[in-house]
Amino acid sequence: MSNPKEAEVAAATVACCTPLAVQALSHEQAVAVAPMFKALSDPVRLRLMSLIASTAEACVCDLTDAFDLSGPTISYHLRLLREAGLVDYERRGTWVYYWVKPETFRQLGTLLEIAAPTPA
Repeated sequence: MSNPKEAEVAAATVACCTPLAVQALSHEQAVAVAPMFKALSDPVRLRLMSLIASTAEACVCDLTDAFDLSGPTISYHLRLLREAGLVDYERRGTWVYYWVKPETFRQLGTLLEIAAPTPA
């Protein structure tokens, strides 16, 4: 996904997904959801998501300080999370603040939901 509009479309597509344990994804649904999982498959991005999700919003200054990586590298990973539709951001003066897009995570959670086994 190369632009935010594509991420919005992907997030909207996820909303209609039935949990994997109930029904297989269609090709279109898999294409829409795969970039989100791909973005989360990198350890740096997964940790960034964890840091962002652990608070209402996170300043990029705090995120950069949590890693032994350069600012441009952290910015690159944050851009991939934004493009995947997982986080949103706002520039405030010199700093940029990030927060999780809860609707996207609810949709991914629904997709990964496993129904409790029925007692025999």
